[in-house]
Amino acid sequence: MAIAPNGCWSMDWMYDQLFDGRRLWVLTLVDNFSRVCPALWVGHQARTSDVVSMLNQAVAAFGNPRSIRVDNGSQFTSREFDLWAYANGVIVDFSRPGKPTDNAFIESFNARVRLECLNQHWFLDLDDARAKIELWRQDYNDLRPHSAIGERTPMTMFTAHRNIPMGSTAPEALN
Repeated sequence: MAIAPNGCWSMDWMYDQLFDGRRLWVLTLVDNFSRVCPALWVGHQARTSDVVSMLNQAVAAFGNPRSIRVDNGSQFTSREFDLWAYANGVIVDFSRPGKPTDNAFIESFNARVRLECLNQHWFLDLDDARAKIELWRQDYNDLRPHSAIGERTPMTMFTAHRNIPMGSTAPEALN
C-alpha cells in the first residue's frame, strides 16, 4: 500500500493501432498514491530499452519510486530492467501470472486510457499518437479532479504530499 507519492508505481503495456493498421504500443505508468501519471511512452515496438528510457525520464521529473508493480512480461523480467531497478534502489513487485487484480491500479488506469484517449482518437502516425496521448496525460494529471483522491487533481495530490516521510502514518499525511 502506498502512503505517499513515489511509494509504489505501477506499469504495464497496452496496444492500439494507427489508421493504417500498424501496431502502436503504449507503456503506461501511474503513481498508486497520487494517481499521477509520470509518463506514457508510445512506439511501434515494446522493448525493454524503451521501458528503461521512459523510467529514466519519469525519475528525472518525479523522483525515484520505492517500488514498481509489473506483470511477468519479458520487458519486465529482463536483465536490463533488473539492473535498472537495482541501480536505482527500486523494488520490483511482480504480479502472479494470470492475476491482473494484483496490479489493480494499472488495470484501472489502462481502462481510463483506453476509454478516454485511445478509443477517442484516430492516429495518423507515431508523432500524431504521441502528441494526442501526451495531451491526454497532461489533462489527466493537471486539470481533472478524481473522486478516488478527494476530488483533487493527481498533480495537486502528488505535490501536496511529496515531502511526507515514507513511514509516516500521521492523519494529515493521508488526507
